[in-house]
Amino acid sequence: MIAVKTTLYIPDELISSAQTYTGISEKTRLVQEGLRALIREKSAERMALLGGSDPKAEGPTRKKSTK
Repeated sequence: MIAVKTTLYIPDELISSAQTYTGISEKTRLVQEGLRALIREKSAERMALLGGSDPKAEGPTRKKSTK
């Protein structure tokens, strides 16, 4: 993993709130987890926008359950 050292301005109250909600006290890890969460959220939004955009797509085959 390649890492880049960066200086960021993040308001103290934002860091404090994030630490309280997540229980993560280390600032580096807190920012990393926040970025991962943002990427997951935006990826899910993009996938939702693509939903149903392939007119040739077929649904999955389903097996009937036997009781």
